[in-house]
Amino acid sequence: MAMKPQRLEKGDVIGIIAPASPPNQENLKRSLVFLAELGVKVKMGDHVTDQYGYLAGKDEDRLADLHNMFKDEEVKAIICAGGGYGTGRIASQIDYSLIKENPKIFWGYSDITFLHTAIRQQTGLVTFHGPMLASDIGKENADPLSKQYFNQLFEPVSLDYPDGISNLETMVSGSASGILTGGNLSLLASTIGTQFEIDTKDKLLLIEDINEEPRAVDRMLNQLHMAGKLEGAAGFIIGDFNNCIPERELSLELDEVLDTYIKRMNKPAVTGFNIGHCSPHISVPLGVRAELDAAGKKLTIESGVK
Repeated sequence: MAMKPQRLEKGDVIGIIAPASPPNQENLKRSLVFLAELGVKVKMGDHVTDQYGYLAGKDEDRLADLHNMFKDEEVKAIICAGGGYGTGRIASQIDYSLIKENPKIFWGYSDITFLHTAIRQQTGLVTFHGPMLASDIGKENADPLSKQYFNQLFEPVSLDYPDGISNLETMVSGSASGILTGGNLSLLASTIGTQFEIDTKDKLLLIEDINEEPRAVDRMLNQLHMAGKLEGAAGFIIGDFNNCIPERELSLELDEVLDTYIKRMNKPAVTGFNIGHCSPHISVPLGVRAELDAAGKKLTIESGVK
């Protein structure tokens, strides 16, 4: 059963954490101006500036920041500063009962996909797949439309993917509805065989990625296929595959790889959504019902807040 977090109000406190790699601190500082414009206050995690190799601090410290933000009654939403790598390392140590007892907005994407999947499947909490503070919003050229979609946190209204911002193409016609799930393909593949294995049965599966050659996308889709995760889905929302181009002369194109796995399923599927490592990046709630009209290239998603 989906559990929606309480919507935000002006003056609420936002907690910022870095559960994966070290965020760009200059970008993070710039993003605080945007949060002020939203009318919210900010509380930084104790370890947001930590560095431990390719991680934003040791596992126990990143985990502590996550737990502390869910414990803190003043904090109404948790936004990740950035992704990179590392959330899978702390997933098995998270106190999911703490999250279930203190449901609140949780926002991020990319490596955060592992946390979206783990938190939702362990607690039922609806989470948000959207651009992050240091990775996206704090960049000098951050897209206004990416920023605009943070407004969904303040008002419980359904979302329609906006017309005209990207070239949508119908891969398989038809209509499908179900709970929206998924995110970064690399992270979804990494859940297979773990206690947090992605559940796609009768769900609309969103996939996106960055900097993966077509053969790597092929490997990951094949893994999901062999694990029955593609067959189980009700339909497919293909997000942005940024810079997923061949580095060798002998290669399939990305479109050929996607066609091989997605068209074979014969489930409603649309490609070209600006969801993922792209600009603008349209943010969406995960764990709520959505409807995909593949022929009409329309995606409607119910509100992620109450």
